[in-house]
Amino acid sequence: MKPTREQAKRRAFTIVELLTVMSIIVILIGLMVPALNKVRRYARDVQQKAQFNAINAAVELFNNEFDGYPPSNALDPTGAPYCGAMKLCEALMGQDLLGFHSNGVFRRDTLDATGQLTLYPPNIDAMTAVLRDNNLKARKGPFLQIENANAWQLEKIYGTNVGPYLGRTFVLCDVYSRQMNSGEKTGMPILYYRADTANSYHDPNRLPANPTAGQVDSGGNIYNYWDNQGLVALGKPWLSGGQSGGVSTTHKLADVARFYRNTRSEQIRTTERPLRADTFILVSAGWDGEYGTADDICNFEWRYRE
Repeated sequence: MKPTREQAKRRAFTIVELLTVMSIIVILIGLMVPALNKVRRYARDVQQKAQFNAINAAVELFNNEFDGYPPSNALDPTGAPYCGAMKLCEALMGQDLLGFHSNGVFRRDTLDATGQLTLYPPNIDAMTAVLRDNNLKARKGPFLQIENANAWQLEKIYGTNVGPYLGRTFVLCDVYSRQMNSGEKTGMPILYYRADTANSYHDPNRLPANPTAGQVDSGGNIYNYWDNQGLVALGKPWLSGGQSGGVSTTHKLADVARFYRNTRSEQIRTTERPLRADTFILVSAGWDGEYGTADDICNFEWRYRE
């Protein structure tokens, strides 16, 4: 028996009912999206801390092998710009990700201390079998699994804007990947600072002279602000030059006082002392990709101070 026209009308939804249901759905989505973003951000933070745990362990393996932590100063032995983040990657992975050469002296031109022998040949497979095997036997590591190292060349992160550095140089990146102007989706470089245990200060007013400007170091701080500032000065590679949507391309960690405030130990009251005063610190730009903000993740408890 066919339903009457009146019965068919009663079975259909009215416009008001449809709009009401759609409004409820929109409201629920609006409530869920922030919650989902918080969950996603928390998961990334946990992932970043796990990466730092792996890097901490890898640096200790390097320390045990070579009786010292990798250097982090802003220049290599020849005076060429080669910062802490780059030296960290070389120590743990080698400049070609095949392991650190036991004769390495952290020269960005890949040569040994004499400037004669190429430790990281651009095409190791083009070497004779004997030279290739000898080169690989001299390697230590990699101390991180290459699949988990998240190593990227600077040109893949910053495009052509690599400042005084070589675009082919590798750095370890954090897990907060985003689309860069280079066209690649990467995280930001992990900053590495080694403690100078011969020093005893932690004071921005005693800032060492800028080594990239040829000035003499007389600061005496345990951690040197300049170790990675050349890299920080490259800005935010997902933004265009100058301003983008009113957002500055300059990182807040460019402020020297902010660096020393946020790496200061709160437990020591009688003098200014840094956290991890006898080892090293790692700094990730965090969720927002900007160094020196409240969401930065470090291998210590980051207590953000403006």
